[in-house]
Amino acid sequence: MVRIVLVQGDITAEAADAIVNAANTSLLGGGGVDGAIHRKGGPEILAACQDLRRSHYGKGLSVGRAVATTAGRLPARHVIHTVGPVWSREVDRSESLASCYRESLRVADELGDRTVAFPAISTGIYGWPMEDGARIAVETVRAARTEVEEVRFVLFDARAYAAFEAAVGQEIP
Repeated sequence: MVRIVLVQGDITAEAADAIVNAANTSLLGGGGVDGAIHRKGGPEILAACQDLRRSHYGKGLSVGRAVATTAGRLPARHVIHTVGPVWSREVDRSESLASCYRESLRVADELGDRTVAFPAISTGIYGWPMEDGARIAVETVRAARTEVEEVRFVLFDARAYAAFEAAVGQEIP
């Protein structure tokens, strides 16, 4: 079973085998977590993303999918880029959000990564309600068949931390 750890802080400072980027479909950087990872990780990440666009992802990365690049100057071996869904009142996109976590863990397994740091995917500019995003993230990671030993949810503020803490329940050591 995967050990879940909660951290309040900056995901770009996490020493892990892989840091997950809440990317946009272009893979070329953006705001929020995506922008921070590209800025702090340096030009190597952007160059790797540009290579992906030229080769396998000419139209960009689809929502719910994941792909890895170098971590550049970050204290990790890899960045796993995943595109979360935009929240909607009319359309249930929960499966797409869950797929971000499952696909990221699948990519981590392929790379041999054992520690993975996740942000709260889609809960920023994409508008996913934090409590529901936390519930989906924790349930998906708990149900995943993976060789990853530790998943760290790295949460930007106290509100996000509290939502994930509630979703994890009594498992916090």
